[in-house]
Parts: sequence; C-alpha cells; structure tokens
Amino acid sequence: MIDPHSDLRSVREATDRLLAAVAALDNAAVAGPSRLPGWTRGHVLAHLSRNADALVNVLEGRPMYVSGEARDADIERDAPRPLADQLDDLRASAARFQDAGSVLADWNRTVELRNGVTDRAARVPFRRLVEVELHHVDLGIGYELEDLPKEFTQRETEFLAQRFGGAASVPPTRIVTAVGEWRTGGTEGPEVTVSGTPADVLGWLAGRRDGAALAAAGGPLPVIPPL
Repeated sequence: MIDPHSDLRSVREATDRLLAAVAALDNAAVAGPSRLPGWTRGHVLAHLSRNADALVNVLEGRPMYVSGEARDADIERDAPRPLADQLDDLRASAARFQDAGSVLADWNRTVELRNGVTDRAARVPFRRLVEVELHHVDLGIGYELEDLPKEFTQRETEFLAQRFGGAASVPPTRIVTAVGEWRTGGTEGPEVTVSGTPADVLGWLAGRRDGAALAAAGGPLPVIPPL
C-alpha cells in the first residue's frame, strides 16, 4: 500500500544523502560530465531542483511545467551555476516540496504529470524519490545502484515492470531476482526469463545498464523502451 507520508520521509533522507555527497564536490566537478548523455552534473542538479518545483505544481493543482520547451530552457539556464548556488537551490526546492506534501489533504485525488500522464497524488512522493535516487546515481560520484535502499529497488522494479506491461515491442518477460519476481512485456510470443542481481535488473529496466550482466532464457534479452 502506498504511504505518501512514509515516502516523504524517504525523500527527505535521500535528499540529505544527495546533498552531503554533492557538498564534497567542487565547481570543476559540477561542470564535468554526468552519466547521462549530453548532460553535465550541473544539468542533473538543475533538473532535480526544477523537478521538485514541478511536483509542487502538481500537488497544488497547477500544470507540472509551462511547456516542455520551458522545462528544457530552465535546466540549460541553471546548469552552469557554481556548486554553492546548486546546493542552495537543491535545499530550497526540496523544502518547498516537503512543505507542499505536509499540507496536502486529499492524497486520493487524480493529478496530471507530464505529457498527459495521470496518477494519484499519493504516488507523487515516490515519484520524487525515484528522481532523487536514480539521478544521484547518474551523477557518477560514488553512489551506485547497489547502494540504493532495498525497499526502493524492489518498488521501482515493480513500478517499471508494470509500466512496460502490455508493451507490444517487449516479449512476455518473467523477471527474477533474489528479492522478487515480476512479469512485464506483451502477450505475443514465447516467454523470456531474465534473471540477475536486483541492481542489474533495475539498471536494465531504468536504462542505466545494458543488461550484459543479466541471464536470459527462452530468447534474447528483451529491448526495453526508453523512459
């Protein structure tokens, strides 16, 4: 069962880990490349700050972003900032998100995210947690998929398996790890069983790893659509 208040606490803890790690960097490191193609670490940090504000908009009933173009322009504008400015923005935007969550009365209402996607308000804190945890990994500063909390890895794997469920481009797929088993993909063709460590499976589903460390039985490793 989704518990938004518990997820808000997890977001705060994950943000504290992120802030402590980023505070150990310098301006040159912030300007260096992240693990996301075409993005510096500054781009990742700017995105995290603007995503927090965008999810405040969602919780308060406003459009998540004015437009896709405005979202991208804001990230490009904020990416070159020095470390101190990035940290200040991360802290302030994180506080705004926590404040918005602390006063929300109706967690069962439907909210609209990007590109017409809708969800329950109760899932918004977990969506923020995903942003903080995975983009911490994307910074490439020593926090790896293996370092993610076990419960988060299980929940995000389940979420992504559900997301790709019914995708015609993905064959019926059974996913097996030491901590759980899920099914995803379409309904046509023989079932493929994919197995590996929780971190490798999550990395494959989330587009962070190529799946080379996974074992596939019944067919080749399925190609997962980009997020």
